[in-house]
Amino acid sequence: MTAASTPKPAAELPCVLDLEASGFGRSSYPIEVGYVLPDGRARCTLIRPAAAWTHWDDSAEGVHGIARETLERCGRPAAEVAAMLNGDLAGRTVYCDGWAHDYAWLGALFEEAGMRPHFRLETVARLLDEAALSRLGEARRGALGELGLARHRASSDARALQIALGRLGAGSA
Repeated sequence: MTAASTPKPAAELPCVLDLEASGFGRSSYPIEVGYVLPDGRARCTLIRPAAAWTHWDDSAEGVHGIARETLERCGRPAAEVAAMLNGDLAGRTVYCDGWAHDYAWLGALFEEAGMRPHFRLETVARLLDEAALSRLGEARRGALGELGLARHRASSDARALQIALGRLGAGSA
């Protein structure tokens, strides 16, 4: 086994975040955030759409399985979610695999909350060389299968991504 494929101990794993959204267009917004800390503790919450967040893509709902009505009923306000993120992630570099979308969605969340993030969002590409990056999708699918996580949700995706990164030798930076 090479050093690049040796799994990292939990304390060295990167902090990973994933978002689900109302769609993928310019007017889409975050509807769920999940993250896993280096020690394996995870949090996930639904986000109640702000009044100005009206875009809804039924095909996105088909992927994540979260109805807008569920968000209205069970989601937390943007300010509450932003405060939770800042409280748990302050001072950290947090990694994601869909940086362009996730950065925009986090920006929408924090703008709606009238707050600034106290953490830095980075792409997982900063943690992996090209060879490891090319194996990331396969490693993540393997982790999802092993964990028995069939649903496409933010916390499940973040946990699988963190495990995959560990298996590919990516430690926290």
